[in-house]
Amino acid sequence: MNLAQLNIGRLRFPLDGPELKDFVDGLPEINALGDSSPGFVWRLTDEGGADATGLRPYEGEDDILINMSVWESLESLRDFIYHTKHLEYMRRRREWFDHSGLEAYLVLWWVPEGHIPTVAEGKERLEHLIKHGPSPEAFTFRDPR
Repeated sequence: MNLAQLNIGRLRFPLDGPELKDFVDGLPEINALGDSSPGFVWRLTDEGGADATGLRPYEGEDDILINMSVWESLESLRDFIYHTKHLEYMRRRREWFDHSGLEAYLVLWWVPEGHIPTVAEGKERLEHLIKHGPSPEAFTFRDPR
């Protein structure tokens, strides 16, 4: 089994504004770092293949960005997030994103090897987490299943 993750965030400023310049400018480096990290399997991109910042999966909420990826294990995802340069961006996330009005913004779930989750699947898992709390179908780093 592999680990899928979805996280969302509400932009505090327009994506092309000066307040998000560091975030936007850092995306290629951070995405390349993730792509080359041990245990990385897949990440969501737009049709151009660069990143997912152009996708808006929440109808009527154009300020919500989505990120999805698949990893070989919980440990490989955790290592990327907390033991690489990615951590510098995590520490600054509140400058760029706001979670107001979002009951949950991160969900993890197990997928069979070779399975690439859809955005709809990720949204369903996030909704499951919100409605039922952590379970084998949808969980968090704080309560892995």
